[in-house]
Amino acid sequence: MGTLLSQAIEADKDLELAGTYDVTNVSELDGEAPAADLVIDFSNRDALPHTLAYVRRSRAALLLGTTGFSEGELAEVRALGEATQVIWSGNYSLGVAVLRHATRLAAEALPGWDVEIVETHHAQKADAPSGTAEMLLREVDPAGERTVAYGRQGMVGARPKGEVGMHSLRGGTVAGTHEVHLFGTDEELCLTHRASSRQIFVTGAIAAAKRLVAREPGFYTFDELMFAE
Repeated sequence: MGTLLSQAIEADKDLELAGTYDVTNVSELDGEAPAADLVIDFSNRDALPHTLAYVRRSRAALLLGTTGFSEGELAEVRALGEATQVIWSGNYSLGVAVLRHATRLAAEALPGWDVEIVETHHAQKADAPSGTAEMLLREVDPAGERTVAYGRQGMVGARPKGEVGMHSLRGGTVAGTHEVHLFGTDEELCLTHRASSRQIFVTGAIAAAKRLVAREPGFYTFDELMFAE
């Protein structure tokens, strides 16, 4: 993602790349990094303290695409919206945004149906389930009241009513596939999104970044930036 984002920024006449950071030099964000109007971070949770320190000091806008954060870490990110423009999303694909909406509509229209969420990613992905799968779970269960089965093994017995299954597959170079299966009596509805490459996330992130820097300080969702008037 870092390489693809750098290439997209350098190719965009409206943007200028001030610097890139990875595990070898991310600590420079604590005090030596040049001033910038926007920070885009798709790295990993270990970089978050450095990213937050830079944003607090510089008041740069922040577009964050890293997943695997704790609720406390996400609270820190949201709090930055009091001083600057901030967005965090587990997925910057427009297609996935539509999948989330479709998932909520289907779950509301089909109460009592069994729901299973399956996500597939490349072998190097560190966190499971994916941030996108967690987002889909929130569409199915906005109040967080349903029991979630993260895979099943052994004599688990009959499927409990209202349970949501969550399954993570890892292998090869899969950019990302997400499936929401809804099972009723004698029928199944499956909503699927497949990413052919990570370029879709880059395209969405760049589009969201341009809209973010034009906004007032605040914490924004991807939907608010891309779909709201």
